[in-house]
Amino acid sequence: MTKLQVETEASEVGFDANRLARIDSHFARYVDDGRLPGWLILVSRAGKIVHLSTYGQRDLESRAPVERDTLFRIYSMTKPVTSVAAMMLYEAGAFELKDPVSQFIPAFKDVRIYRGGSALKPVTEPITEPMRIWHLLTHTAGLTYGFHHAHPVDTLYRAAGFEWETPEGADLATCCDAWASLPLLFQPGTEWNYSVATDVLGRVIEVASGLSLDQFFAEHIFRPLGMHDTAFWADGDAALDRLAALYSPQAGTSRAIRNDVMGRAARRRPACWWGGGGLVSTAADYHRFAQMLLRGGELDGVRLLSNRTLRYMTQNHLPGGVDLEKFGRPLFAETTFDGVGFGLGFSVLIDPAANKVLSSLGEFAWGGAASTTFWVDPAEEITALFLTQLFPSSTYPLRPQFRQLVYQALVD
Repeated sequence: MTKLQVETEASEVGFDANRLARIDSHFARYVDDGRLPGWLILVSRAGKIVHLSTYGQRDLESRAPVERDTLFRIYSMTKPVTSVAAMMLYEAGAFELKDPVSQFIPAFKDVRIYRGGSALKPVTEPITEPMRIWHLLTHTAGLTYGFHHAHPVDTLYRAAGFEWETPEGADLATCCDAWASLPLLFQPGTEWNYSVATDVLGRVIEVASGLSLDQFFAEHIFRPLGMHDTAFWADGDAALDRLAALYSPQAGTSRAIRNDVMGRAARRRPACWWGGGGLVSTAADYHRFAQMLLRGGELDGVRLLSNRTLRYMTQNHLPGGVDLEKFGRPLFAETTFDGVGFGLGFSVLIDPAANKVLSSLGEFAWGGAASTTFWVDPAEEITALFLTQLFPSSTYPLRPQFRQLVYQALVD
């Protein structure tokens, strides 16, 4: 287990310790009034942890506190891991970004596009632009999520058993074939829609590597980086004891109430390796992953990616260089995405002034459905991590508040 501790005085790397303390006092109010069960916050600069704090409980019912080794469901913070895995295979020549997805998953060769009608009787047309690997990495593939509740195709996903979980017993190959049988929202490459694209990318990784996704992660990312607590479920009694419970806001009171219906998935081995949202992890582990990203693909002598590949991944890949507000369909999030583009697996900040949150040009990030978030700021050499377990992430503006509180503490 990686030991997690503050590694330098805040002033040594340009932070004001008194200003950093504002982060804790602000988010403590969320726990004190019952909106959050508890949280862990980590801020580092120049490779050194300068702020590390915990507050509240990982389990309100047992009063077990959030501790530095608490396991959290990171949901869509799995996506950057899957994207890194895919680009590792890209660097090995396993595929090109323009390769059709059907080269690896034949069911995607003849998908159709939704053009009208209803979920009961959709009107579709043939695909004219093949779904390509880069479409999966950028969420421009035309796929969707059942939980969006914004389009008739979302309804079709739910009817097929895809909302926040996958059908009982279905593995990743089966899920991909099912998604390929449903209409796309649009021709690939013409719009952005948050979707199961990263899960499909996970299946491409399996086919291209000959390994299951959990094996690829373990052998090529987690073990080399020393991420010993990260996996697709909390395996064993010791891990289950450290796993935080999942909560949701109670209607009418906003108090966090236990959500075991969704939370139970992380307590057992899944049938489907859900590369878009299935991992559980610790602050120590995800901090190491973020440090690898900050250092251009290398950490402690272990290189996963070329620094050129990382820079390429964290450019805005949306056509025309526009932001998500212009190119994307509405996001399942608590904030707007003015000034935010999208790269190969990450959001990318392209205009801090338009975003209206104190931040840096070139910052890249993502979050998870249980209100977790992380970002990497190459310009300031900052990585930051906020871990809690409140579903859904759209409940409170935790992410922009976290960013503004971190940056106001930077005074060099």
